[in-house]
Amino acid sequence: MARTLQKLTDVKVKSDKLKPGRHSDGGGLYLNVSPTSTKSWLFMWTPAGGRRREMGLGAYPAVTLAKARGKAAECRVTIEEGRDPIAERAKEEEPDFGDCADKFLASMEGSWRNEKHRAQWKMTLLEYCKPMRPKKVSLVGTDDVLEVLTPIWSEKPETASRLRGRIERVLDFAKTKGWRSGENPALWRGHLKNVLPARKKLSRGHHPAMPYPEVPSFVARLRIAEAIAARALEFLILTTARSGEVYGAKWPELDFDAGVWTVPAKRMKAGKEHRVPLSKRALEVVKSLYETKISDYVFPGQGKDKPLSTSAMDMLLGRMKVDEFTVHGFRSSFRDWAGDKTNFPREVAEAALAHEIGSAVERAYRRADAIEKRRKLMQAWADYLAAKKVGNVVNLDEARKA
Repeated sequence: MARTLQKLTDVKVKSDKLKPGRHSDGGGLYLNVSPTSTKSWLFMWTPAGGRRREMGLGAYPAVTLAKARGKAAECRVTIEEGRDPIAERAKEEEPDFGDCADKFLASMEGSWRNEKHRAQWKMTLLEYCKPMRPKKVSLVGTDDVLEVLTPIWSEKPETASRLRGRIERVLDFAKTKGWRSGENPALWRGHLKNVLPARKKLSRGHHPAMPYPEVPSFVARLRIAEAIAARALEFLILTTARSGEVYGAKWPELDFDAGVWTVPAKRMKAGKEHRVPLSKRALEVVKSLYETKISDYVFPGQGKDKPLSTSAMDMLLGRMKVDEFTVHGFRSSFRDWAGDKTNFPREVAEAALAHEIGSAVERAYRRADAIEKRRKLMQAWADYLAAKKVGNVVNLDEARKA
């Protein structure tokens, strides 16, 4: 076993540029980078007179470099004392798939971007995986995975695809913990791809969107509703934000003087801070709430220190008899309006939706977030939403000058 230790650094481990393969930290500890760029820790050693062995130490970043080094040090002590690290860990009773899924979710607790994301993982692994939850995780095979995927593969392609990936992650976690070995039965490439129709042959998952000519009258209905969910949904429509960004919004993120809402990276899908220019109406919405604030959250829930329930806006759509559309779909309504009814450049509209445009090289040279151009676009959108009648045309030339 090599004696040179601590070859890796936190910066290198965190980097997205690491090539797939095993990267040595010394002393038998390796960072394993998969072809899909997921990272996990391995400890490798060769017993006297035996063949080389390896043991998983956990996934990165749930297991940090420092923690991995600590676990590797424990393994070296175990070996020096003549014991087998894998045998020692095997003393922990193997869980069934359900318990393993729960343990995996607990290990990932600090990595979720928002409560809704966490709830979606828990729901899919609980509801759809009921047939195999009681089964020992080492015994879960391809037939078990197909049993839960096949019924929804064509009917709910987006959900089925995400579920497959989540099952794969749980089974990888089990292998890392030493509870199973061999190929992952939920693997797509080279495995399930051979027995399930390719996604391109399936109906594409989407979020049903309200046609943009109908949105102004809907917003007019929202403005006379008293529920806090109505304020949240109107703010979401005005800012074209995602629901998780709105549910988690806190007062320090809002700059009333500058008219900017800064969403921190941890709540953004792309993991990057996003500045949202606020239209006059969007500012009115949050200022009215600030006058009577009772919580750090802009849109508080039942508890003083809790945000609005992640289902509140969906339930509001149901009460307003428009639940054939989705909350997320209002982003599409905005994008269709911007493309059909305005002359704003495509990249400005995409930036308003926090979408990345162009290649990595283009983005490197275009570091500004075009906030003032986006401010004019968002004010034009707010003016359109304030039109007295559905179909009223907003003078966009005038809006641009505002």
